Amino acid sequence: MADALPLTSFSPAEPFSDVKGRVAAAVEAASSELLELSHRIHANPEPAFEERLAAAWVAEAIERHGYTVERSAGSLETAVRGRITGGKGPNGPRIGVLAEYDALPGLGHGCGHNTMAASGVGAAIALAAVRDSWAGEVVFLGTPAEERGSGKEIMLQDGLFEGLDAALLYHPCDRNHVETAPLASEDVVVTFTGFAAHAASDPWMGRNALDAMIALFVSVGLWRQQLPTHCRVHGIIQEGGTAANIIPSRTKAWFMVRSADQAYYELMKTRFTSLCEAAAKMADVEVTVEFSGYASTMKHNRTLADLWVANAAALGIEDQGKDPTSGSTDMANVSWAVPAIHPDLAIADHSIPGHTIEFRDAAATPRADRTVLVAATLVAQTALDLLLDPARVEAAWREFRGEA
Repeated sequence: MADALPLTSFSPAEPFSDVKGRVAAAVEAASSELLELSHRIHANPEPAFEERLAAAWVAEAIERHGYTVERSAGSLETAVRGRITGGKGPNGPRIGVLAEYDALPGLGHGCGHNTMAASGVGAAIALAAVRDSWAGEVVFLGTPAEERGSGKEIMLQDGLFEGLDAALLYHPCDRNHVETAPLASEDVVVTFTGFAAHAASDPWMGRNALDAMIALFVSVGLWRQQLPTHCRVHGIIQEGGTAANIIPSRTKAWFMVRSADQAYYELMKTRFTSLCEAAAKMADVEVTVEFSGYASTMKHNRTLADLWVANAAALGIEDQGKDPTSGSTDMANVSWAVPAIHPDLAIADHSIPGHTIEFRDAAATPRADRTVLVAATLVAQTALDLLLDPARVEAAWREFRGEA
C-alpha cells in the first residue's frame, strides 16, 4: 500500500465497487475530523468505565452525521449506541460497527484504542454518506472497558447486540492480519485479611496478610513450570501493608488468568482459587477471591474474514496470517453471540509490542493516522458487502451455526 496515495486512487474490490469508492471518498472527506478525534482521545486517556470525554466525543461525531444516538446505552455510563436506517428502507441486514476508547492506567493509549474510536466513527460516517444505496440498519456501538472489565460482555447482557447480523471492529497492531486467537481471560482480585500488631514489640499477636500474599506469588511462580504454553498467569500487588513496623492486616492483588483452551481455562480458575485458599491457611488469615471481566476465546468467522481480505487486498494490504502472539479481548465474547471479525492493521513499519510506551507513541503518528483512514474504509466496505448482498449474511450465519 502506497501511504502517500489517497484512498480514492485505489480501485475497490468487486462487487459494489462504485459504492465502495464513494465510501473511500467519504472517509477522505472526513479525514480532518477523524484524525483530530483520534489525537484528542490520545491526549486525554481515560481508563475503563471512566471514558466520559471519549464517549461524548464519539456520540457527538456520529450524531452530526445523521445517527440517532443513545448515550449511557444499557447499564454503562460510557457506552454509546447510534443507529441509522438505509435509504432503501429498514428491511435488510443490521450491521454493527464497533469502537473502543478506554486507555491503560498509568500508560495512556498503549493499545491504540484512540485509533479504534476514530476508525469506528469514520466507518459509521462513510456508511451514512452512502445510505441511499442500502436497506437495513447500521448500528454504531461505542464499547467501554476493553482493557479491564469486559464492557462488551455487559453490553451483551444488556441486549445491545440483539438483532445484529454481524459485528466489525478493527484493532491496531504491528502487522496486518484478519484472524486473531485471543486467550480466555478473567481479572481476579485477591484480598487477604489478617490482624495488625507491632512488628517489633509483639509480632506474635498479629496474623500477617502479606505472608499469605508472598506465598501466593511463590505458588503461582512454581505452578507456571507445569502450565502448558498456551496459559498465562500474572499479577501485581496493589496493597502490601502501610508501614514496615506494622504487621499487615490487609493485602490485595490483581491477577489475570488466561488460556487459549476454554476447557483448560476452567481448570486453571479452580487451581488458582485453591492456591489462594492454601496461602490463606498457611498464614492463618482470611481470603476473598473475586473473578470479573470475563473474556472468551474467539469464534472466528471465515465468511466475514474473506470479505475483509478482499477489500484490504484492493488497497494493497496483504494478510500476513494469524498473529503468533495473543492477548485477550471482550470482542471474543461478541463472536459467540453474532458473526464477527476483529482484524488487525499495522500502525508502525517495524515490530512494536502492545501495552508499551512505544506503542502508545506510535498510535499518534502519521503512520497511525493513515491506518485510521484505511481501517474506517475497510470496515465500511466490508459492511457494504453485507448490506448490499444479504446472501453473504446468511452464509456468515450458516458458518456461525456450524452448517457450512
